[in-house]
Amino acid sequence: MNRTDLGTHPFDLATAPAPAGAGRYLARTAASYSNMVGPFGGVTAATAVRAVLDDPRCAAEPVSITVNYAGPIADGPFTIDSRPVRTNRSTQHWMLTLSQDDAVTTTATVVCGARRPTWSDTEIEPPDAPPAESVPVAPPPEFPVWMRNYEMRFIEGGGPIAPEPREQPTSTTTLWVRDLPARPLDFPALTALADVFIPRVMVRQGRMVAAGTVSLTVYFHADAAALAAQGDRPLLATARGQHFGGGYFDQSAQLWGADGRPLATTHQLVYFKD
Repeated sequence: MNRTDLGTHPFDLATAPAPAGAGRYLARTAASYSNMVGPFGGVTAATAVRAVLDDPRCAAEPVSITVNYAGPIADGPFTIDSRPVRTNRSTQHWMLTLSQDDAVTTTATVVCGARRPTWSDTEIEPPDAPPAESVPVAPPPEFPVWMRNYEMRFIEGGGPIAPEPREQPTSTTTLWVRDLPARPLDFPALTALADVFIPRVMVRQGRMVAAGTVSLTVYFHADAAALAAQGDRPLLATARGQHFGGGYFDQSAQLWGADGRPLATTHQLVYFKD
């Protein structure tokens, strides 16, 4: 599972930790993926996934990741410490800690698993959507900067970057999205795409609101072969909030392949200040 062919795509450069001993990697924030405070959370999660995939002890493909953002990462270098805490015949469980200046900024758990042929069914359905090429590309905002790294074609729920932003009765966002420049899909890229949605509170209120992810979980429903088959085509992505209050809201989202196959589902808890 050791990845040795990292490319020169901006995403690869932003998520490529350098080995620094057994279970330790050195990484650095990328200005092109900066967010309101610190780096885009999706690229931090993707860096954690890559640290597991790059480790020679990795025994299988990732099936889930949970990331808890304990504090912002400042511009500059940070350290990733990872270890497989248990390896079974079917699953391998990893724990990771991201630190900067002797302070923990992020913790994560990654579960890798062996996929076997079994009965299969999908109860969720992709949202109705016109073909990606028929939906205009939304011009990226000046802020936050990380959004410039994605081609976004909004079908609904553009929030504060919509042509005429306004309050909405629901927080649903549906869009076609892919890396910019276009890049073949893999697990790190899919991890970051799971966090590509504008915070739901901004969609509901139609304006920028201070917000940040506290905890993010991604469940991978496709293996590496399915991601390779997706290539660099846009993903169909949809998200909605479920409850807002007390300074927090939760968000559930689905990411679908161009062939209508579910690639990932994701859930997160977000802090906001209104």
